[in-house]
Amino acid sequence: MAAPVVKAVRGWPDLVLGLQNAVLQHPGLSQIDKEFYHKPLAKLTEKFDQELRKTQLIKAAPAMKTNSMFEDPLISKFTNMMMKGGNKVLARFLRTQTLEAVKRKQFEKYRASSAEERNPYTIFHQALKNCEPMIGLVPIPKGGHFYSVPVLLADWHRHFLDLKWMITECREKQHQRRLILEKLSHELLQAF
Repeated sequence: MAAPVVKAVRGWPDLVLGLQNAVLQHPGLSQIDKEFYHKPLAKLTEKFDQELRKTQLIKAAPAMKTNSMFEDPLISKFTNMMMKGGNKVLARFLRTQTLEAVKRKQFEKYRASSAEERNPYTIFHQALKNCEPMIGLVPIPKGGHFYSVPVLLADWHRHFLDLKWMITECREKQHQRRLILEKLSHELLQAF
């Protein structure tokens, strides 16, 4: 039974030599027309991109990114900084109550104020813009000592500092008898 297999294997080299001789005698048969089989690069990359889309997982959008016209990143940052112990519901409640208190205080002066001064969101943004620092001190080592050098602050750092200062001022223990939302609304109107 093994003999026919050995004979078949011994016949392969003869077959290969015969094919090589046929190719050498007729060179036109072995050549490939590259123009005909050439695929454009755009089709190759498009196919590759389609395969990537099929295999890659869809990444979810971050929770902070929204396309709502009512969502404001500065106000959501303020809410997150107000939060204590992970209680975001309470922080949101304090934020809305603060803005309502600002609206009520401005409503008393309703006739005398313009439309911009009636909106608590514009008051909030303008008050924070008025409170933000422009320069800050950065420690720079020189000769074994650290010197404080004034430097212009980045936008995100300025927003962070004015939010932090506003919240810490309202949380101080000097005026314990007033609610924090009353203190915040008073500070916002003073800074406006």
